[in-house]
Amino acid sequence: MSELKALSKEAIPRALEKAERYRLLNEPVESQSICLDVLRIDPENQQALVALLLALTDQFEEGVAGAVPEAREVLPRLRDEYARAYYAGIICERRAKARLKHGGPGSGYMAYDAFQEARSWYEKAEALRPPGNDDALLRWNTCVRILDRNPHLMPAPPEPFEQPLE
Repeated sequence: MSELKALSKEAIPRALEKAERYRLLNEPVESQSICLDVLRIDPENQQALVALLLALTDQFEEGVAGAVPEAREVLPRLRDEYARAYYAGIICERRAKARLKHGGPGSGYMAYDAFQEARSWYEKAEALRPPGNDDALLRWNTCVRILDRNPHLMPAPPEPFEQPLE
């Protein structure tokens, strides 16, 4: 593998603008690469960490192996407790949407569980939110509406329990 070239600190703001632009162009791999370049020279850059997490979640619907655990690994690096809860909800919500899109056996149960987990994180974020920031409420409402529009999404039935023979 060739050696990576390091960005200058002065280039970080422009690089982060490009990362956002690539996300908006539905090119999350490019955005992820830029975020990793920024984090190589500024490992605690909160804007780059959030952009990286979002670029990874943008890849969930494509079924990119490892994107979910990689996104979860970013969470503890976020300094703000509200941000950790909010983005944990984003990870769950986008994982649920990916399950819903891909379908398959048990996908409705898995999507339901992921939407419920997202709602739980959004409720935690709601309690921590700064004044005037209702983003967690908006996301919670989206999850509710998706569940309402998709009545086939429901909890998995309980596993049948058999008493062991003596």
